[in-house]
Amino acid sequence: MRSAGIIPNLDKLGAREITLRVAGWLEENGFRVWMPPREAVAVGREELGAPLSSWVSSVEMVLVLGGDGTLLSAARSIAPSQAPLLGVNLGRLGFLTEVELPELFRVLPTILRREYNLEERMMLEALLYRGGQITQRLLALNEVVVAKGSFARLVSLHVTIDESYVDTYPADGLIISTPTGSTAYSLSAGGPIVNPNLEVMIITPICPHTLYSRSLVIASSETVKVQISPIYPGSNLTVDGQYGVALEPGDEIVVRRAESSVRLVRLPGWNFYEVLRRKLKEGDSRFQ
Repeated sequence: MRSAGIIPNLDKLGAREITLRVAGWLEENGFRVWMPPREAVAVGREELGAPLSSWVSSVEMVLVLGGDGTLLSAARSIAPSQAPLLGVNLGRLGFLTEVELPELFRVLPTILRREYNLEERMMLEALLYRGGQITQRLLALNEVVVAKGSFARLVSLHVTIDESYVDTYPADGLIISTPTGSTAYSLSAGGPIVNPNLEVMIITPICPHTLYSRSLVIASSETVKVQISPIYPGSNLTVDGQYGVALEPGDEIVVRRAESSVRLVRLPGWNFYEVLRRKLKEGDSRFQ
């Protein structure tokens, strides 16, 4: 029997009803359906609930019902298993998601026939060294950010790449992003847009107090080390804008390409430049 997972963001308007409809459609078409336990109970289908570790490596794909944030969170949990993700946009911009809600049930038969492609996206691994020991090991699909917190003072960010000294940036922080993340926080900070099929990392300082600081695009095989001083209250390391760790004096952050990658389901005809043009214009129109 074919099987599929569903990870819904039940905080989205109408998400409970959509989740039940998707689960029912999959079951009617011969799929065994799985969900995380909390979400399964919340939609009244507790019999579908099981820990991710027990099903995610065996499913044909995981349908992520939410927005970009939901997909980012799911990617960090699911990437090591290599289960493909189909993002269904229940939010606003939906840059990473593949299907808009009004198109979902028109598209599902295409998925049933396996008429789709899989696009592999690189991820980052951030290691936090404290006292010479690794205390945190974090995955990111979009970006790793080292930032000073809310204090209105600059910090110095000492950056090396493969042990070669690059610069010490007086800034509010530093973004290290994947090509996927080049259209997120890095773009807002003045970084370049990078085709997600490339395997590079982008280093972008946040509000640097210099006339010459620019983003750096480096090879994905290189390793970035960052030290921040001084450490103000609220200084932190965050991944994908969703999970953060408070920094302490003497901490060192090492960022490199992760062994895991994310596999995204893409329908025939998907084109990055078309999505870029359409979605960024939509993002502007929300404020007009």
